[in-house]
Amino acid sequence: MPPELSNKIAAGEVIQRPASVAKELLDNAVDAGADRIKLIVQQAGRTLIQVIDNGCGMSAADARLCFERHATSKIQSVEDLFRIRTMGFRGEAMASIASISQVEMKTKRVDDESGILLEIWGGEEKRFEPVATDDGTSVAIRNLFYNVPARRQFLKTDATELKHIIRVFQNIVLANTDIEFELHADGDRIYHLPKQELKQRVADIFGKQYRASLIPFNEETSYVKIHGLLADPKLAKKSRGEQFLFVNGRPFQHRYLSYVILSLFDAWTKQNEYPFYAIFLEIDPAQVDVNVHPAKMEVKFDDERSITQLARSVVKKALNEHFVVPDVGKSDFMENDFDLSFDQIGQRDNTGSQQFQQRGRPSEPVQFPSRINFGQSSGRDGNETARQLYGEAEQNEDSVGGGKESAKKSSSGDKTFWQLHNRYILTQTRTGLTVIDQHAAHKRIIYENTLSATEESLPFTQQLLFARTIELSASEFSLLEELLPIIQRMGFSIDLLSGNTAIINGVPADIDIGDERQVLRDMLHQYRDLDKTLKLEAREKVAIAFASRTAIPRGKRLTEQEMELLIDQLFACEEPYKDPLQHPTLMYMSMEEIMRRFR
Repeated sequence: MPPELSNKIAAGEVIQRPASVAKELLDNAVDAGADRIKLIVQQAGRTLIQVIDNGCGMSAADARLCFERHATSKIQSVEDLFRIRTMGFRGEAMASIASISQVEMKTKRVDDESGILLEIWGGEEKRFEPVATDDGTSVAIRNLFYNVPARRQFLKTDATELKHIIRVFQNIVLANTDIEFELHADGDRIYHLPKQELKQRVADIFGKQYRASLIPFNEETSYVKIHGLLADPKLAKKSRGEQFLFVNGRPFQHRYLSYVILSLFDAWTKQNEYPFYAIFLEIDPAQVDVNVHPAKMEVKFDDERSITQLARSVVKKALNEHFVVPDVGKSDFMENDFDLSFDQIGQRDNTGSQQFQQRGRPSEPVQFPSRINFGQSSGRDGNETARQLYGEAEQNEDSVGGGKESAKKSSSGDKTFWQLHNRYILTQTRTGLTVIDQHAAHKRIIYENTLSATEESLPFTQQLLFARTIELSASEFSLLEELLPIIQRMGFSIDLLSGNTAIINGVPADIDIGDERQVLRDMLHQYRDLDKTLKLEAREKVAIAFASRTAIPRGKRLTEQEMELLIDQLFACEEPYKDPLQHPTLMYMSMEEIMRRFR
């Protein structure tokens, strides 16, 4: 197999996206002993990924050698694999990168009079000559995947790819607070982080509101040292992304440990909320295997039970002390109720609300739009449909597919509605019973009206008496910038400022004033989740995110007039039977079926 082909094959495993390149270059800069590192990207890494550091630099021989497969200065023997403390050590990443991009590297050691310029295109060396350059190394990766277009076309949108790069950057800067970092994207400086303590670095990355809301912890045993920061649960987000685990300065993922940590917040968070935490483990490198995953994101501990139990105890103690919760049980380090099967890991979202109530902390009322009126309905005339809702019945309608016609009929013409457990609306029809999911139905109404609003040239906006300033994370701000034309056509009036800050001047007519900042933030998080799974236009995903956030919740009591209006607007929709995610909005049961069940 030719070397250029084998390198491209290896690149398929090592280089998954631009963020993989950024991670390798940043890891190498940290390992080089740099105390100033700058990351520059253009077009989310498609055009350029450049890392500049002031580390030790390389000799001419090493500069060439670093692009050879399995060439590395970080491991010398088999034993080194079991006591790794450096970051990027695979020995084939740089060769893989060079095979699918155009690389320019300038490097110089402190004692050398001049540096070295090396250019490699698609694995082929183009230039190798002396050059005047600063101490350290600058590596510029241009036109990633230019010679493997099939890989390039599978990259996501710029906002998504930039989000992954920012995530990699955040991992590196949280683990190395003694290094000054900068991140520039398309000419804008997103981050400038001087050498600083961990608390201040977290605040500079995620927002000033974190500075006074961080809970530190620090414990040490003969086996492991654990320290880090938790954020007050009131700052929890609706989606994951601010949960960080490190072992010996290396970021890693651990599904079970993450579940255990998040479960400790259940007493103070609502369902589907994810608080910030950064947990650092210091352990003998011989006790942890970092070679489990090709991207070095999964690790395996010799004694996973002890690691997990200690982390659980330390985090629980920090939270209890912060909220002044007395510990009346056994010692945290000797708890017998610790063991949880892997089958329970996926149950957090389903049980979080129940645990929240059981632990005795009263939940704060959730604010939702009090109105159901969303202006004129898209599609047919809602009033006309409502008049037909209770007209003459067709005897052959006995399925859900016939539920629409059956739901339009009433034996007496009186509109009578009942609410079941504040979740479902029951209405009698001439030929049976219709049950409507109020949340799913309202999502369908909002979704279709939002799509209609995006097609209008002048959507209706209610101006705020006082403009609201919202401070976003770098990834949130980048996503808002990409979606801003769509969001503005929905009725939002938003101006973007510097420093990942935006001003909300107006909102769609159907948002309750005072809730607009959280609505916007939740929309961005919901859109990000939808973007991973749905192949729809951006405006459709924005409409789904907006509908999911603003629809009346299950559990909200409705008046009979509100139930009537909801049903009128549902049957004025183009597709009343399913919500935007294709979940059913109603169920119809004929009299024949009801009678058959009782027989």
